[in-house]
Amino acid sequence: MATFHVPDMSCGHCKASITEILTKAGAEHLSFDMEARTVDVSGLATEAVIAKLDEIGFPAAQK
Repeated sequence: MATFHVPDMSCGHCKASITEILTKAGAEHLSFDMEARTVDVSGLATEAVIAKLDEIGFPAAQK
């Protein structure tokens, strides 16, 4: 599992959008910390997560 900082993630709609795109891309597990603006992802390569989040306007960096 890898942790990604997503500074623009701020609400439930953001979380839903991120969940949808990463699940469709094959993520096996997602865990969100909205206060820290991080998401833990398993089942996808780091590059794939960053690319998918960038596609929907959520630039991210691995922590």
